[in-house]
Amino acid sequence: MVIGKSLEGAQTMDASPQSTRPPRHREPGISPRLRRAQIVQRAEQIGFWWQSRRQVAQQLGVPDSSFRHCLRTHGQRCRESRSSASQVRFLESPEGLAFLHRLWAAIHLVFVQANDCGLRNVGWFLRLAGLDEFLPSSYGAQQAFARHMETLLADFGREEDQRLAAQMPPREISLCEDETFHPQICLVAIEPVSNFLLLEQYAPQRDTATWTHCLDERLAGWSVTVLQVTSDEAKALIAHAEQSLGVHHSPDLFHVQQDLVRGTSLALAGQTARAHQAVADAGQVTAQQRAELTACQEQCPQSTQVSELQRQVQQAAAAEAELRQRLAACQQRQQQATEARRRLSRDYHPVDLETGRPRAAEEVGQRLKQDLDQVDEIAVAAGLSVPARQKLSKARRVLKAMQSTIAFFWATVATRLASWNLSPAVTVWMREELIPGLYLAAAAEKATTAAARHQLRGRAEEVLARARSPDGVWGGLSVEERADLEAKAQQCAELFQRSSSCVEGRNGQLSLRHHGLHRLTPRKLGALKVIHNYLVERRDGSTAAERFFGTRPQPLFAWLLARLPLPARPYQCHREA
Repeated sequence: MVIGKSLEGAQTMDASPQSTRPPRHREPGISPRLRRAQIVQRAEQIGFWWQSRRQVAQQLGVPDSSFRHCLRTHGQRCRESRSSASQVRFLESPEGLAFLHRLWAAIHLVFVQANDCGLRNVGWFLRLAGLDEFLPSSYGAQQAFARHMETLLADFGREEDQRLAAQMPPREISLCEDETFHPQICLVAIEPVSNFLLLEQYAPQRDTATWTHCLDERLAGWSVTVLQVTSDEAKALIAHAEQSLGVHHSPDLFHVQQDLVRGTSLALAGQTARAHQAVADAGQVTAQQRAELTACQEQCPQSTQVSELQRQVQQAAAAEAELRQRLAACQQRQQQATEARRRLSRDYHPVDLETGRPRAAEEVGQRLKQDLDQVDEIAVAAGLSVPARQKLSKARRVLKAMQSTIAFFWATVATRLASWNLSPAVTVWMREELIPGLYLAAAAEKATTAAARHQLRGRAEEVLARARSPDGVWGGLSVEERADLEAKAQQCAELFQRSSSCVEGRNGQLSLRHHGLHRLTPRKLGALKVIHNYLVERRDGSTAAERFFGTRPQPLFAWLLARLPLPARPYQCHREA
């Protein structure tokens, strides 16, 4: 190729240097790598092969030396690359660099930030894919990019939270709160309906004042009113709800069942296992005695030893039968305890899961008391230890709070129905049919087995079919009124929160990440919170932020892509052996 002279020597005699030198403006925010690719692409479009390099540089508005450098490095990359020339031409073009940029950001967001696969694994992936010629695979480059992405994630969360909160209509929410340790104290609070992570930060203490300060700081300026708090029986959390916030505290059913399991499960299972072993040992003794009796009868049938062996066989068989009865009693107690614990969970609902009928707090409290009484009777019959009985007593202390939560639910529903100025017929219809039907539909999605989900969905469809019968209140409503009342009934059905399992699950995820990374910095913790709120989607495609604020946020990945730099071309890549 013929390389033209430099621009500095290409001055004409009748013009000043400024008159022939093309303007050199550089687009703001564009990376040098992308600019070089754009220069080469435009030069190819012009057809620089048949023109002077100096003339092409003037047309492109770049210095001749810069243009020569772009051509030289581009040709060198094509000659020395392990990849095909067509692949290099594409990946070194502006379109290819845009693809690499998007791929690089997606790898770090999904594999590093959201799943913690490790920076060295990312470099390994790039080398195996043959992309280490185009994207940096070194640990230092990966670490710097990951740190930059974590900072941007935190910035996005702050900006979107404030923007969406300003557009958010006033609403009342419930909170699920708990702490976890890394070993620093980490306060976690989630709105359970939307699964929006309101609070996830390290704090020096976990007392009432710290909880109140962190939550007030988080919700400052938001049109949000906390209506109730669901948590375990930690004194600081109860005081934070009832004294600092002045709201109802709902006990966590998970911890009640945990105390029941700790008090009965292991002890009863141990008794059953020991009874099994005793029956097996007795069966061996009986079989051995019978074998000896048979041998003695065959050798000397008239011997007096035969009668003695028969007596021993009868005693062994009687002892084995008694042990089998004990085993059956142990198995029965274990099964009854399991059924009582499960029945406690089924009974702790404001709506009867079998009939779809609303249940008063007194009725629910009576049923819960019967379930706990049965567990106590089993513990007495099994002769459980004092520590086990103390666990059961601890679970029983929450009974009053559980009944109060049912009363709080129906009282809040009544207050809302009264505030909406509905007619008496519509009020009764919503309380007796529409709200229970929607509650059963929501409970069906949380059931643990497919059979339970199928059963609850069928019951919910039956109740909702009655509620939406054209012969009743539903038939006299317009389409707009139906949609409005269903939305309000859905809000009422979501009021009852009996478990903080969303927070417990989040704490488990954080523990796994801490185990893999050995340390979670505040910056990393903030990035994880933003990913949870703005990136993770449910099956319907909604994020937690969209469900909480009621407005679709900006696409997180597109926002990041516009602010993350295009990585520089690797200076040296790992070549195949």
